[in-house]
Amino acid sequence: MGLDNAVAIVTGGAQGIGHAAAVRLAQRGARLVIADRSGAAAAAQALREQGFEAVAVEMDVAVPAQVEAMAGQAEAHFGRIDVLVNNAGIYSSLRPQPFEQLTMEDWRQVLDVNVIGTFLACKAVLPAFKRAGGGRIVNISSGVAFKGNPWMAHYVASKGAVISLTRALATELGTHGVLVNSVAPGFTLSDGALANPALVEGVKGPSLRGRVLARDMMPADLVGAIEFFAGAQSAFITGQTLVVDGGAYFH
Repeated sequence: MGLDNAVAIVTGGAQGIGHAAAVRLAQRGARLVIADRSGAAAAAQALREQGFEAVAVEMDVAVPAQVEAMAGQAEAHFGRIDVLVNNAGIYSSLRPQPFEQLTMEDWRQVLDVNVIGTFLACKAVLPAFKRAGGGRIVNISSGVAFKGNPWMAHYVASKGAVISLTRALATELGTHGVLVNSVAPGFTLSDGALANPALVEGVKGPSLRGRVLARDMMPADLVGAIEFFAGAQSAFITGQTLVVDGGAYFH
């Protein structure tokens, strides 16, 4: 399974890591569905202006009906679905705080998007994958799931759940030719992070000090790993998580 003419859905694909991944997959020949709460139309239009095939779906991954509609629109437009990149998530808008100060609402908001949203998207594309005889799911998790970073217990727990879901789905869906893997970034200077100076100020310094490659991590640093799991070279790999963080955590 190469990427030429493959149909790839990227959730949270209008900006940051998701948009960088969408551009890379398009450059490798994929046809893109940009799914996001806002900005999807502009992102898809920008890809079309570069000569790529792309459509937009404005949706919220935490709303089941909208996720189902996303998969339906993708298959109706392109005739199939081959790749799902589960990138949509909550992180850059969060305020670090001690565990005992987190509320049930804080937890629900993060889990609804980061975990339930991933579950809903995987479930929505599975019928199309089965009809096509296979597919690829690339879940964006995080290196914090291995390091147990403080002050964001709800986010850390959500990304740990994504890694466990990756393993469970890989086991269950392998008989259908569906490969499920995860990419775990370190702290990345995405559009969302840069819009939160307090987050950058609190996290950037410790992240740089903890890396073997002591430089800022950008969305472009992740796209190679995402492309690898979406493409032909990973055809016998499933259930794995690849940490991409400049050598901050050895896994």
